[in-house]
Amino acid sequence: MAKLTKTEIIERIVKKLKTRKSKSIIYMVFIGLILCAFAYRFYSVSKENNFEVFNIVRNNAQNGVPVRVLNMQKTDGVLLEPLTIKNNRGFVSGARLPYFKSGQKVGDCRIASVSHNIDLDTGMHVIKTSGCKDGLQYVENKKNGFYVPVSALRGSTVFVVNDGVAQSREIVIENRDSENALIKSGITDGDIVILSSVQDGEKIKIEE
Repeated sequence: MAKLTKTEIIERIVKKLKTRKSKSIIYMVFIGLILCAFAYRFYSVSKENNFEVFNIVRNNAQNGVPVRVLNMQKTDGVLLEPLTIKNNRGFVSGARLPYFKSGQKVGDCRIASVSHNIDLDTGMHVIKTSGCKDGLQYVENKKNGFYVPVSALRGSTVFVVNDGVAQSREIVIENRDSENALIKSGITDGDIVILSSVQDGEKIKIEE
């Protein structure tokens, strides 16, 4: 059998493609490709419609606002009370007098005595120290109680966890410094104080 040339091969292929059977097959393949394209497009649109874009507001409403908390228990804490000293003498008002006692540490030195009588020249109470440098110092005020970070305070209230929601709680602050506050009343053992920013009645989720 003689070997066919490329031209003859092409002519035979074209001749077969012109037959009714070949045309039908080509049309069916073409229609199948179109149907596949429509099906893929329909699937893509359906998938996009079912895709739920993450919404932090909706997520918080459904699952709760993520918050940091502090489980309250009485602990031994220290608050730092500022005192300006010159020649081992400092002056405080009557309102601050209860925070100073003989023997309290002032950095590397101590309070020697606390006068409960008002100094006539200054109208203040004299705090005498021993071995303290001049300038602003901080007196260590130690006490056992409930300590809450100042950042968790909302005026005279804090937020506590109550059945998965944030609930405002009125408190009385006994003393505070730049970082922590000693709570006199309004907090009990086992209360969970919320440290994050929340609204009263807002659903919350405690972060691990």
